[in-house]
Amino acid sequence: MNTQQKIQNLRDELRQHNYNYYILDNPTISDYEFDMKLKELQILEDAHPEFFDANSPTQRVGGAITKNFNTVVHDFRMYSLDNSYSKEDLQDWETRIKKLVDGEVQYTCELKYDGASMNLTYENGKLLRAVTRGDGVQGDEVTTNVKTINTVPLQLKGDYPERFDIRGEIILPIEGFLKMNEERIANDEEPYRNPRNTASGSLKLQDSAEVAKRPLECLLYSIKGNNLNVSTQFEGLQKAREWGFKVPKEAKLMNSIEDVLDYVAYWDEHRHGLPYEIDGVVIKVNSLYQQEELGYTSKAPRWAMAYKFKAEQVSTRLNEITYQVGRTGAITPVANLEPVQLAGTTVKRASLHNADQIEKLDIREGDEVFVEKGGEIIPKIIAVDLKKRPKHSQPTIYITHCPECGTELIRPEGEAKHYCPNYNGCPPQVIGRIQHYISRKAMDIEGLGGETVALLVNEELIANYSDLYELSVGQVIPLERMAEKSAENLVNGIEASKQIPFERVLFALGIRYVGETVAKKLAKHYKSIDALMNASVLDLVTVDEIGERIAESVVDFFSSDQNKNIVERLRSFGVQLEISADKLANQTDKLNGLSIVVSGVFETLSRNELKKLIEDNGGKVSSSISSKTSYLVAGDKMGPSKRTKAENLNITILSEQEFLKLLK
Repeated sequence: MNTQQKIQNLRDELRQHNYNYYILDNPTISDYEFDMKLKELQILEDAHPEFFDANSPTQRVGGAITKNFNTVVHDFRMYSLDNSYSKEDLQDWETRIKKLVDGEVQYTCELKYDGASMNLTYENGKLLRAVTRGDGVQGDEVTTNVKTINTVPLQLKGDYPERFDIRGEIILPIEGFLKMNEERIANDEEPYRNPRNTASGSLKLQDSAEVAKRPLECLLYSIKGNNLNVSTQFEGLQKAREWGFKVPKEAKLMNSIEDVLDYVAYWDEHRHGLPYEIDGVVIKVNSLYQQEELGYTSKAPRWAMAYKFKAEQVSTRLNEITYQVGRTGAITPVANLEPVQLAGTTVKRASLHNADQIEKLDIREGDEVFVEKGGEIIPKIIAVDLKKRPKHSQPTIYITHCPECGTELIRPEGEAKHYCPNYNGCPPQVIGRIQHYISRKAMDIEGLGGETVALLVNEELIANYSDLYELSVGQVIPLERMAEKSAENLVNGIEASKQIPFERVLFALGIRYVGETVAKKLAKHYKSIDALMNASVLDLVTVDEIGERIAESVVDFFSSDQNKNIVERLRSFGVQLEISADKLANQTDKLNGLSIVVSGVFETLSRNELKKLIEDNGGKVSSSISSKTSYLVAGDKMGPSKRTKAENLNITILSEQEFLKLLK
């Protein structure tokens, strides 16, 4: 046997032992024997560098240093999940599903692990990259660190697709977490707060050898890709196990919401016996075909729901109520609390939302309050312990003037929040708008963070986001913690933002009520900032899903001379203020005003390609048939109820080829 063959045999043998130990929990050799074989392989590889393999079992020990984690766009967006908290929520969800799909619906139930979401990409059976969830569209590449996790296979087994993504949670088992804390306490170091944050923080350590020391695991739950040869979520989990992934055995296939509720009740009671922390159950429509039929909202899949277990509650003292000013001028009252442990973190503050909430709960400084951390990241006060209220307690009087600039507050009719109207002179509003402009989902300016924006404003180097484009390296270097290389990266990042497409620039402007989805709709409809600036409220409300409140906000924004001047400055610096010629070339108004439902399996195009064609030609894709539906594009396997409903409403049913002919 030659050396190369010996190296390959050792790699294959060690991979199998790794699979037996970490995935099957059934080791067939001792730890000592495993270590000896690994050492033998390491010696051979060191002596023969020409046979190096980045996915060899010896590469798990880490040692590579990552100074900067590259941002990578996901091939398939990582959506958030909608949350439910009661039996009624799940029953309502099932009712919505059954209106949109035909036939019986099965559900896959999986435990909701509390860790750091991760997307792994495999090509030809080898780990290509590992990317954090980030904002769902793009995340940070942490491949070097993830390779140190033994439950992430570097080489797959069996009949796997040529290229695919698989998603899961990087978690820290409770036993490993407690052991790490014992060591830290013994070394007079501060113990870690909770397993989730420790797991997440581990992924961004610069030294992968340090990551390798932590007992992290990766539990997989979802496969994404083309030509996967899988028809259900449950089948996907089984396939993933066969390929070498650690897929929790607790996942079950259910035939009804009643069965789902039994599963939820069981794990709500037994979750504390698990080796990992969970905070709920994820329920998914099992059929991938039905998942595709149901589609997505702008934020979450319609075919999945997270059932969150009842939130943990604690009581503590409310020391003081302070007020924050947001970038839109909205005032948010904040409860400053006596620090208390809640769900593994120290809670010092909680949002009080608005004046109505304070009045409703009769919250006062000095009160003993009950705090909950449920589906929201920010804890909230849910009640006051009136038995412990101080004798001379006084009702809370909501502030009348801005805590930052002293301007008298306004409360628009029909709104819950108060606002500071000093749009251009209130520091938190000025800084907040620029911070929003540079954020990842907006202009994504690398090298420029929120703290640096505040420094730039406070040093009077910028007063609005258009001023960013006049910054020089020389102006930036004197700032605190800013070296020459950092200053160059900042200026280069600002220059690169000139290539960001128009819909994201429109979102970045920070027009009230114009989020990502609305910005896309407006950009697509008006195609340039000039057309949008000239639109009236009456024009705007004719755009799909643009209501009067959004329309008035857009008109109000562009009625300001200062805002118009800022837009003109952005234009002069080369920022994209219209849809690019390439995009326009693929767009028409042929389907303008038409609402089209796409259902079934198609021969020439995928369903997503058909939907994109509809949108690119001015049409609206709808998920359900109604009297407003213009056409139903029907493919193979379309459910009979959709066809019947379309026929009853006299809606024209088109085949794929008839639809494509209509476009021509």
